[in-house]
Amino acid sequence: MRRTKVFSWLFLMMMSLVLVFPSVTAFAKSTVYEISIHNEVEKGLLQYLKRGFAEAKQQNAEAIILNMHTPGGFVNAATDIGKLIDETDIPVIAFINSNAISAGAYIALHADQIYMTPGATMGAAAVIDASGNTAGEKAESAWLAQMTAAAKNSGPNPEGRNPKFAQSMVIDTIDLSEFRAPVGKLLTLTADDALKVGYSEGTVASMSELLQVLKLENSEVVSVEQTFSEKLARFITNPIIVPILLSIASIGLVVELYSPGFGVPGTMGLASLGMFFFGHMVAGFAGYETLIVFAIGLILIIAELFVPGGIIGIIGGALIIGSLLFAGESFVHMAYSILIAMIIAGLGMVILMKFFGKKLHLFNRLVLKDATTTEEGYVSNTNRVELIGKQGTSITPLRPSGTIVIHNERLDVVTEGSYVDASKTVEVVKVEGSRIVVREIKEKGGEAL
Repeated sequence: MRRTKVFSWLFLMMMSLVLVFPSVTAFAKSTVYEISIHNEVEKGLLQYLKRGFAEAKQQNAEAIILNMHTPGGFVNAATDIGKLIDETDIPVIAFINSNAISAGAYIALHADQIYMTPGATMGAAAVIDASGNTAGEKAESAWLAQMTAAAKNSGPNPEGRNPKFAQSMVIDTIDLSEFRAPVGKLLTLTADDALKVGYSEGTVASMSELLQVLKLENSEVVSVEQTFSEKLARFITNPIIVPILLSIASIGLVVELYSPGFGVPGTMGLASLGMFFFGHMVAGFAGYETLIVFAIGLILIIAELFVPGGIIGIIGGALIIGSLLFAGESFVHMAYSILIAMIIAGLGMVILMKFFGKKLHLFNRLVLKDATTTEEGYVSNTNRVELIGKQGTSITPLRPSGTIVIHNERLDVVTEGSYVDASKTVEVVKVEGSRIVVREIKEKGGEAL
């Protein structure tokens, strides 16, 4: 019996160890977060990265790997992403598996380490405007300083990386002919070039090889995928898409003004505005206050249809424009986008009126279209045509207007322009509404003239 108890205790201890060891192993297994930076760098990308970095911190990740394939993007977005990387305590590794051009190079330089695939490139970080031209000396100087600072504070070494190569990516006045960047050309580093000048820590062929080099091959890799709303927000907040979206909204609402009732054009316009606010709220540009201001402006414009004066409508329009301006990433860019949308709306109105003969059905409630014409049954007074040819006596002088009496009925009349004294015989020759015209009857030789 005693032996049975001993075996039972041993069995229980063995089972406990079997159950405990897997959990300890699972707990000890490190986690690596892989976050993609693909396509254009813009503000919508920042919210996705913030979420990924927050999840990595919450899960005590061993490292964050930025899987990079980007042709660049917008300076302000890259600056915010660089700041996000600097503020995290988790080691950040930039894995350039294709390209890290322009703003992408700036982001990579903020990582603790940089690794590249054999065919990857990084560089060519000149600041250009929407037209593809250089953005000007002021913007270039600021961006040059940012790239220089990023290089000096980049890499595993305390002294950072040689800023000369980051500067050559921005301006073309540095001679680096050995790297295909003589004076007049911007620097773009290949994987071999970057390794040679200390702008990468190594060249790897794949993510698995990178994990081996980092000695994280046994780690669990968690890929942070973009949600549908984040993808939609990135698309909607793209500076090229914003004016297109607002133009579609303006065209839809303008066409609705020329259509009876409310139909597809109005729905399309409101849907475009809804998408605009949805994308900018998800991206973190707009808050509920901008949406509330827009709603108030829309209500005031609708109220203008029933309240005369015009002031309410002007205030409503100003609130709508203000809400759009403050909902965007850039005040200046939003101003240009709104101006483009208003020009397109104006052209649409001209086309609808001139070429299609459309009329503003919505304004029918504001404009009195009924005319008080005789054809419509409206008369200002009785037309006394039965008086024509009848004779009466003037009871006052007619100078040329005055009063006559016909069959005991007093009438206000005018002459054809001549003076007629009182107590003279007159004849009605014309009736025009309330205007009764008379002529004096003069007798000569016993006959009336």
